[in-house]
Amino acid sequence: MLRRLEVDGNPYIGVFCAANDELLVHARYVPKADVKHIAEALDVRSVGTSVAHSTVVGCLVALNSNGILTSPFSEAEELEAFRGPVYPLPHKLSAVGNNVLCNDRGAVVHPGYDNDAIDFIHEALGVPVVRGTVAGVKTVGAAAVATNKGVLCHPYARPGEMELLKEILRVPVAITTANYGSALVGACMVANSKGAVVGARTTPIELGRIEEGLSLY
Repeated sequence: MLRRLEVDGNPYIGVFCAANDELLVHARYVPKADVKHIAEALDVRSVGTSVAHSTVVGCLVALNSNGILTSPFSEAEELEAFRGPVYPLPHKLSAVGNNVLCNDRGAVVHPGYDNDAIDFIHEALGVPVVRGTVAGVKTVGAAAVATNKGVLCHPYARPGEMELLKEILRVPVAITTANYGSALVGACMVANSKGAVVGARTTPIELGRIEEGLSLY
């Protein structure tokens, strides 16, 4: 299912939401009606929390079906809200939602992560991990979105970058924009293999590309 939405006038859904195929994590301030709208589109249960006392949980959380990565500055009570395996990543690149692009088959991460961080991400998510960029952008989680059915990425992604995404995440890769031309598609939407919710400014042409790229038929 593919839906459009904005929260308090903000169409950047991926900034304050993150999801896998079972769970939607969202900022506490998101209205209940909007949470219901998103959770129904993704067919998941929902958890409202802050991360490191911040509402931009989509920037600070990366997850697949095996585990959840969060900022190392997460508080104990915030971690308890997830009710599942949560791993605060001990690294200065703390915005893991922006820096980790993952699904249940692999992860492509910010080039600035050292070998210890790569090993930590591998153990937490249970998938192969490689460093990479999307359109030269190091914050791969903001420049792309990945599910178990497909990857959508920045319209200026290079062929070699797209080939790496395809090889590691093992799904088809396509380019698009969202929110009427925004190239940072990961910030514009939250998605899993069952659905996606994108910013309300997303055009019909962009919706068509998103539906096709994520196989939401």
